[in-house]
Amino acid sequence: MIDHIGIIVTDFASSRAFYEKALAPIGYGKLMELGPEITGTVRTAGFGEGQKPDFWISEAAPGQSAGSTVHVALRVASRALVDAFYAAALAAGGRDNGAPGIRAHYHPNYFGAFVLDPDGHNIEAVCHDPV
Repeated sequence: MIDHIGIIVTDFASSRAFYEKALAPIGYGKLMELGPEITGTVRTAGFGEGQKPDFWISEAAPGQSAGSTVHVALRVASRALVDAFYAAALAAGGRDNGAPGIRAHYHPNYFGAFVLDPDGHNIEAVCHDPV
């Protein structure tokens, strides 16, 4: 189970807009946004469902780069939500990194889709349930 994960982005406003659109179909919304007055250095936004953000983006601090690619898999309740995430992410400017489908090499019911966000991070929505 993922409690939360954070990634560094190069363009905070662009990435925030991307995630607001790409994550909406799977029930994730921006739950919190903090500025340098709280964090001490950068803007950060937390996304999730319910009351707890579990996926965070933060702008790079002065002199910091986005770094290497990060992979994040977000579990969803149905294959239809995997499809919806993929379509929304591409419409929001994401790049295809694996269309929705079975990935039997993980297990027979693994249905996932992969997109690259504006910084090249590999973001996945996955459903483990049959059909």
